[in-house]
Amino acid sequence: MNTGANDIAEKGTSLWRDAWRRLRKNRLSVMGAIILICVIIIAVAGPWFCRYTYDEQDLLLGAAPPSTAHWLGTDPLGRDLLTRLLYGGRVSLLVGICATSVSLLIGVLYGALAGFIGGRLDSFMMRIVDILYALPFTIFVIILMVFFGRNFIFLFLAIGAVEWLTMARIVRGQVMSLREKEFIEAAYVMGLSRTRILLFHLVPNTLGPIIVYATLTIPQVMLLEAFLSFLGLGVQPPMSSWGLLIKEGVETMEEFPWLLIAPSIVLSLTLFSLNFLGDGLRDALDPRVSQD
Repeated sequence: MNTGANDIAEKGTSLWRDAWRRLRKNRLSVMGAIILICVIIIAVAGPWFCRYTYDEQDLLLGAAPPSTAHWLGTDPLGRDLLTRLLYGGRVSLLVGICATSVSLLIGVLYGALAGFIGGRLDSFMMRIVDILYALPFTIFVIILMVFFGRNFIFLFLAIGAVEWLTMARIVRGQVMSLREKEFIEAAYVMGLSRTRILLFHLVPNTLGPIIVYATLTIPQVMLLEAFLSFLGLGVQPPMSSWGLLIKEGVETMEEFPWLLIAPSIVLSLTLFSLNFLGDGLRDALDPRVSQD
């Protein structure tokens, strides 16, 4: 009897186990996760099975509606839309993941350092964040892209450089609430260095908010990339992304509507899935949620 009671007590003390149980009960989040996994698998593996390449042209064919040879039709240059959609998925997802990783790296380190040190340095660092918040993000990214050029790598860095501010504030608040806890005082007593305490004790205990914010940042980044591509500052032809395909579809939507419908549906479906998953993770990892 005592062994069973101990097992129940151990299970009840696991935050991640309780979060996983709550997440599974959220049908929208589960559906979003399933759709997102399917989109990633199709975008990664799909181009290997395509009969065409993303830049293969058939000028004699031109813009043709969906058919057995081209399931989603072709664009005015005779390029297969399905192939370009799959390759564009790789690019858009890569931009979303890489740019979010850059923003998390900057935001977590900056916010953790500010919250851990505190005092005047904390105030100075957060005033910098406030100033950057006052700048229009999109214009700032456009300036970076124009200054550094339209290199694909710089697209990650430019977007990540403006998306870290909220993450810095979140991590700072979490670190400030944790730095006075008993386990941090015990780490000081054991003689651990401040760097080790920050990186191996404080930052890992902020993983919950970090994971949630990451799932909500990826769709923001993908939408920003789509907007930049729509303006002609993102991915450059003949390479494709969902944003670039939407731009091309808008230009010919009256004559060839299928060029706009397919990429718009896929991008919207992916963004909705990420938002549903992010909302579910936020609720699941919220310690204020009562246990069932």
